[in-house]
Amino acid sequence: MLLSLVLTLVVAVVLIQVAVFSTTIFLHRTATHKALVLHPAMEWTFKFALWLTTGILTKEWVAVHRKHHAFTDEEGDPHSPALLGFWKVQLGNVYYYIREVKNTDVVARYARDIKEGWWDRNVFRRGILGLATGTTALCIVMGLAWGIAGVGWALLAAGIHAVMYVFVLSSSINGLCHHVGYKNFNNTATNIRLLALLTGGEGLHNNHHGFPRSPKFSWRASEFDPAWPVIKLLVALRIAKPYKTIEDVAAATAV
Repeated sequence: MLLSLVLTLVVAVVLIQVAVFSTTIFLHRTATHKALVLHPAMEWTFKFALWLTTGILTKEWVAVHRKHHAFTDEEGDPHSPALLGFWKVQLGNVYYYIREVKNTDVVARYARDIKEGWWDRNVFRRGILGLATGTTALCIVMGLAWGIAGVGWALLAAGIHAVMYVFVLSSSINGLCHHVGYKNFNNTATNIRLLALLTGGEGLHNNHHGFPRSPKFSWRASEFDPAWPVIKLLVALRIAKPYKTIEDVAAATAV
C-alpha cells in the first residue's frame, strides 16, 4: 500500500513536470514570445505531450498570455489579481482563461501568426480526447504493472496532476507572482524562487516581464531556471535556436 502510494506520487510528479516543461518551453517561450525556434519534430513532441497531459490549445493559450502582457495589471488583463482580487485569480485562473477565449475575439487578435498544420486541426484541437487518451494510456500501463488496483492508482496520479497543474502551479504564476515576491525590474510581476523550481522557471515572473523575449528567465546568481539547462541541451543538439538571453539584452540596453 505505502509503496503503491509512493510510486503513484512519483508518476504524478512526472506528469506534472512533463506538462510544466512543455508549457514553459513550447507554449510560453517558443510559441508566445518567439524566444526560441524549435525543430518541427521537437515542436510536435511538445504539442503531443501537452495534448495528453493538459488538452491545451496552442492558439488559445498564446492569445490569452499575449493579451496579459499587453495589459498587465491594467484594464483588459484577462487574469489580474490587482483588478479581480488575489483569491479569485489564484483559485479561478482556469475560469478566467476560458471566459476570455469564449467571450472575446482574443484568439483572432493575438494569435493570428500561429500556424496550424494537419495535427493541430484534426488532433491537437480535440483537448478532451487528448486528456482521455493520456489517462487511458496511464491506466493501461499501471494496470498491466499492478493489476486491477493499478487502474485506481493511475486515476489518482492523473487527479493529483490535474489539481496541481491547474489549481496550484499555473494559477500561482498569475496569482502569487503578481501579488507577493521580490523584484529585479520595474514591472508589476514578482519573482518567487521556490515556485520557479516547481514550474520550470515560470516563478521568475518579474524577470520574464522585464525581458519577455529572453529564453532564459533567471537573472541573479541565486536564481535558477530549471528549463534553461534543457533549452541549452536542445540548442547543443541543434534542435532549438534561442533569441538573446536576459543578460544579452540587458547588456545591449546598457551600452
